Amino acid sequence: MAALIPQKMFDEQLAAMDIENFAQATIRQVGAVGGALEKNSGTEFLHLEMGVPGLPPETVGVEAEQQALAQGHASIYPSITGIAPLKSEASRFVKAFLDIDVAPEGCIPTVGSMQGGFCLFQISSQCDPKKDTILFIDPGFPVQRQQVRILGIKHESFDIYDFRAEKLGPKLESYLKQGNVAAIIYSNPNNPAWICLTESELRTIGELANKYDTIVLEDLAYMGMDFRKELGHPFQAPFQATAARYTDNYVLMISGSKIFSYAGQRIAIAAISDKLRNRFYPALKERYGIGRFAESYALTFLYAASSGASHSAQYALAAMFKAAADGKLDFVGHTREYAHRAHRVKELFERHGFHIVYDKDQDEHVSDGFFFTVGYGSMPSSDLVAALLRYGICAISLTSTGSLQNGVRVCVSQMNREEQYDLLDRRLRDFAQDYARK
Repeated sequence: MAALIPQKMFDEQLAAMDIENFAQATIRQVGAVGGALEKNSGTEFLHLEMGVPGLPPETVGVEAEQQALAQGHASIYPSITGIAPLKSEASRFVKAFLDIDVAPEGCIPTVGSMQGGFCLFQISSQCDPKKDTILFIDPGFPVQRQQVRILGIKHESFDIYDFRAEKLGPKLESYLKQGNVAAIIYSNPNNPAWICLTESELRTIGELANKYDTIVLEDLAYMGMDFRKELGHPFQAPFQATAARYTDNYVLMISGSKIFSYAGQRIAIAAISDKLRNRFYPALKERYGIGRFAESYALTFLYAASSGASHSAQYALAAMFKAAADGKLDFVGHTREYAHRAHRVKELFERHGFHIVYDKDQDEHVSDGFFFTVGYGSMPSSDLVAALLRYGICAISLTSTGSLQNGVRVCVSQMNREEQYDLLDRRLRDFAQDYARK
């Protein structure tokens, strides 16, 4: 079998988009290449590269936002620190699903967790003149690394692949003991690998954050989506795992994009611990005139970046938080559809000779969910991304996520038509037949 896309067409498209190193191509670049090849060839591509929600937005959010717009909120600037209903419902939501107490004053809306993280990187690296570095526990969301590059913030990273369980502490401490790490960033469940840090690993992170006075930035974009556990019952165990049980130096980023399929409205919260919220930093006071962490975060950084999150979207998120905490909105049950899709897509990749790269959480297979990672023999990440594109399959390189492993990230959210699974099966079969000869 021959690839769908001739090599000449593929090379010309990369040249036209000025992409030299496909291993470091961004999600948007890969999507743009795939979109252009799809258009030029007239062949449908399977878009596994971008985490676009594949479910309808939660109705309760849509209705609340429509009501807010009808009441004229579109003409009124919202409070930078957030409207009162959102702050109180966010605090209650955190208690309901993480069993963590965060005061409403510490729950601050952001324009998605993308903006929330962008400003958290800024403020964290400026709190203490001696701490100017962000530590990434990789693999991670590629754009977050791009953000610190844009900001000119120093950063370090390590691939957690070989440092699970009891190996995590010594590896993490090897960075923290240098005294320059301002914040640690990771996602849980993990984008791209879908690994989930265990309670013992999160305890390690929290205790070392205490020891070295480092802020933990926990990205909970996929909160509750460890589908191996019965999560999602408000105010009932088991709760979402979090380092916030073991440290007061934390900010939780909770977005409506995936858990409520509300990505288009760009709304999230940064939930800042009570201790960190009130902590006074002389360096912030000297530079901006506002020394307390949460106040400076909202009134200095978020204000300069966006002048606040969408007023109507804040009402939507407040309504969804409330419905979930009231037990009227089963957001975990709704997102479980992604696990069904992942199970089917994984089986197709493995059937045709691919292997799961990040396959275990210690002695347990990773959960099926929004993402997973696959490799093909020892094929380098950049080669595999390029090869799959020529067979009409878009994915992103693990290299772009900070991973040291060979492979690609697969997102199943857009696999929402039955015929797409048959198409993927045929294309992976053709790929495997061709590459088995090489």
